[in-house]
Amino acid sequence: MPDVEDLLQEVSNYLKPEDVENIQRAVELSKSAHQGQLRQSGEAYVTHPIAVARILTSLHLDAQAIIAALLHDVVEDTDITIETISSGFGKPVADVVEGLSKLDKLQFETVADAQAENFRKMLMAMARDVRVILIKLADRLHNMRTLGAVSKEKSARIARETMEIYAPIANRLGLNDIFHELQDISFKYLHPNRYTVLDKALKSARGNRREVVVKIQDAIRQRLSENHIQAEVKGREKHLYGIYQKMQAKSLAFSQVLDIYGFRVLVEDVNACYIALGLLHGLYKPIPGKFKDYIAIPKANGYQSLHTTLFGPYGTPIEVQIRTVEMGRIADAGVASHWLYKTNETPINDLQVKTHQWLQGLLESLSQSGDSVEFLEHLKIDLFPDEVYVFTPQGKILALPRGATAVDFAYSVHTDIGNSCVATKVNFELVPLRTELNNGDRVEIITASHAYPNPAWLGFVVTSKARGQIRHTLKTMHLDESAALGERLLSQALNSLGLKMSDIDEASWEKLIKESSAKSRQEVYTDIGLGRSLNTVIARKLARVTEDASMQAAASKGVITILGTEGMAVQFGKCCMPIPGDPIIGVIKSGQGLIIHNHDCQVLRKGRGTSDDWLDVAWDKNINKLFDVSIKLIVANQRGVLAKVATAIAEADSNIENVHFSSEGDYNALYFTLQVNHRLHLANVMRNLRLIPEVIRITRIKNSQHSGQIKQQ
Repeated sequence: MPDVEDLLQEVSNYLKPEDVENIQRAVELSKSAHQGQLRQSGEAYVTHPIAVARILTSLHLDAQAIIAALLHDVVEDTDITIETISSGFGKPVADVVEGLSKLDKLQFETVADAQAENFRKMLMAMARDVRVILIKLADRLHNMRTLGAVSKEKSARIARETMEIYAPIANRLGLNDIFHELQDISFKYLHPNRYTVLDKALKSARGNRREVVVKIQDAIRQRLSENHIQAEVKGREKHLYGIYQKMQAKSLAFSQVLDIYGFRVLVEDVNACYIALGLLHGLYKPIPGKFKDYIAIPKANGYQSLHTTLFGPYGTPIEVQIRTVEMGRIADAGVASHWLYKTNETPINDLQVKTHQWLQGLLESLSQSGDSVEFLEHLKIDLFPDEVYVFTPQGKILALPRGATAVDFAYSVHTDIGNSCVATKVNFELVPLRTELNNGDRVEIITASHAYPNPAWLGFVVTSKARGQIRHTLKTMHLDESAALGERLLSQALNSLGLKMSDIDEASWEKLIKESSAKSRQEVYTDIGLGRSLNTVIARKLARVTEDASMQAAASKGVITILGTEGMAVQFGKCCMPIPGDPIIGVIKSGQGLIIHNHDCQVLRKGRGTSDDWLDVAWDKNINKLFDVSIKLIVANQRGVLAKVATAIAEADSNIENVHFSSEGDYNALYFTLQVNHRLHLANVMRNLRLIPEVIRITRIKNSQHSGQIKQQ
């Protein structure tokens, strides 16, 4: 087979003879295993793994990776096992092949679930060995090159998946050529008509502009040579999808996209890069705002280069990239350059460190995501190519996705910083935590030891690390607080039986845990706090008391004291908004914990039925917390009334959380959500408001309709 001969020739150019022999054995095993199998195009199936291996030889990957590429489908599609591969070619090759195997044998509810779980497994394997994703990208690239053999519906689905996931991963790993080819082929199958028209226009323009390109190329070479700068100058045509993106973003016709050609200048060292930049700015005028220094501030994937856009001859804008030869190698091979140029002098450690950090971040996000689909959404956000570069107070540069906020920055510094952040300064000015960051911003995070994430942050953070950590911390806090509440509820139920927690021996606990679905004592407490189990039932099981005694216990339930510091384990009904001083009652709701209502709550009256779900609760005497309460004011329709009301509320040491007004004939109705400590505090506020002549009537709102109306404004 010519492809096999080409493959063996290519690997023999950079690998040892014994490695080439092992690759030849892998070729024979692959041919034997796939004997009789055909691709949808009608070709012998073995042509696919050979083509994938040849793509990897262009990156000069090691023998293990080439062998794994040749065998990447044999476990899925043939009788050959991982053990066979391990014994024949070594455990590292077997591990890579196993990481590449899909999950076709498992059953999923939807295609989306199956796709997400495949990515989840692939990325876990990739975090252990980055060669897994390099082979997967080569596999996807060859499949894309032969996509014409499948149905339109399937080709569109594969192209969309490639555009959303595989192309951005290739970009993130610095594999420029693979990235652009995946984008262009995806574009061809997602928008075939647009692709055809644009491709035809580009070919037509190519001939018309060839003279201009040659003229510019010669002028650049001459200017650099005159100043003793040794350089290789290449003219290059921009990629089709890149041109399409520019047309879309700026609403341009193809004829208006003048800079479809760019130039790449390769020089010896970093100093020569900046000298060449100055010389080119003297040759052609630079366009303001179109210069980027990726040498001083490299991209997250390790890419380094100077980018500038110039006014060329005839007013044609031209883009020039200036980089060293070493930077060019990394730009072409990305993380694969780790295998391609293994020398002690090659300064690519930063790239390897950044890639490792990114992979570890993926694993962290993966472990904290609720499910595979959620993780896949997080991954798509993180792979978004645009980035902003911001500075810590110490001058360290952090790369974040465009649209990232101060909270994203805090979590990128450290999880603990994110969890405890309360405020932020951007360029020495206090700004809201939801503020989007821009290139060059200096960001300082202010933390507090007792702070914790706000669920509202999930509405504006964009990085998967921030989103995953917020969800994980809130979930953990909820469980911890629920466990603390559950322990109190169980203690109260035991007290009503004349027992203390300390009276329950370890054997009783072990027996209870064995009989229940819980795995630990902490989980028993959590289930009680979340309303999944009743404290009285668990207390009876622990005490092993008689039915009569349990009935007496149920009739003599103790009172639970509400401290106001229980966090998410205790919630206050939004329907009636109870505050300290109100007579209250609690209800256990499964999955939500203990909900506190006013005794006269309308929702409580409608829903009251199963007495086992209800608990007697009382406010702690020393409670010190602000509670939301709703009031309605009927005021005269006169100028300045709202200002007077707001002043009176502030003078009574209350905060206004929300305000809404409506017209009621000659009067206005003002609805306020205030924060107060207790009923006496509320009475103080209302007393202050009654002193305002324009205030006709004040009432506290205790039904769900009006309080809900205020909350929604």
